[in-house]
Amino acid sequence: MARYLVTGGAGFIGSHLCDALVGRGDSVRVLDDLSTGHRHNLPAGVDFIEGDIADPVAAQAAMEGVDGCFHLAAIASVERGVTDWTGTHRVNLTGTVTLLDTIRRQGSKVPMVYASSAAVYGDCQTIPVHEDCERRPLSAYGADKLGCELHARVASHVHGIPTVGFRFFNVYGPRQDPKSPYSGVISIFSERISRGAAIAIYGDGQQTRDFVHVSDVVAALLAGMTLRPDDAPVFNVCTGRATSVLDLAHLIASLVGNRLDHAFQPPRAGEIRHSLGDPTRLRARLHADEPVALRAGLGGVLRWMASQR
Repeated sequence: MARYLVTGGAGFIGSHLCDALVGRGDSVRVLDDLSTGHRHNLPAGVDFIEGDIADPVAAQAAMEGVDGCFHLAAIASVERGVTDWTGTHRVNLTGTVTLLDTIRRQGSKVPMVYASSAAVYGDCQTIPVHEDCERRPLSAYGADKLGCELHARVASHVHGIPTVGFRFFNVYGPRQDPKSPYSGVISIFSERISRGAAIAIYGDGQQTRDFVHVSDVVAALLAGMTLRPDDAPVFNVCTGRATSVLDLAHLIASLVGNRLDHAFQPPRAGEIRHSLGDPTRLRARLHADEPVALRAGLGGVLRWMASQR
């Protein structure tokens, strides 16, 4: 049995990872400030520390005696990066460096598997986007995630700390709170369409996204921890399948049996038109399974939402 630290473990993705780790018999410690996560998301038996990942004292306590670190804590809001640039930078980049420096000072060489983001690519004109495409982030969040990748490379090449990064595309699944400002379009659409409420579609609705189920993300994270690489690799976590926002809305409406009530709004400034990832490298090196089909994944989300009501 291994002991793992999961930062941001009380959040959407982190809590699903904790479930998987506990389910296979591992011991789990969570470091989370509960700014967006919830204690009730965590399975029984988790060692919980409420704290700030950018605080060296909290990081030291959390990292003590662990065999690996899954680093998921972040402020994943482009808007917050605009209104609180330094605050989001402190969590998203300084927090990552603090954890890596804690490992360095301990001399433990604890491996870190961490969340990056497709936001590092910006409005990439190469479709589908592969890992070697140019990284030109258009947001503070994307810039900080790219910074995390660069510091992880330093950690590996200078300090001998094994790191694996994952560029998440549009992650969805149960526990993604539709009322949260950080939630994705699937949770928002699912909640509103299920109760017959109108949704807003910005632009013509033909903008496309690569929606990846949280279970596929967890599988990638677990596989990443087995690598122990010395080359600080970074992988896309995606399906390689594009879905338009308008098609998504119609699919959700058909699954719940409601008429789609929608209104088109002016396009949002700076929104990326098409985002589609290439999962080839993930499948080749980590032997990723076939991803969850969107229809099946949406069914799980809708059942979870019904259970919450």
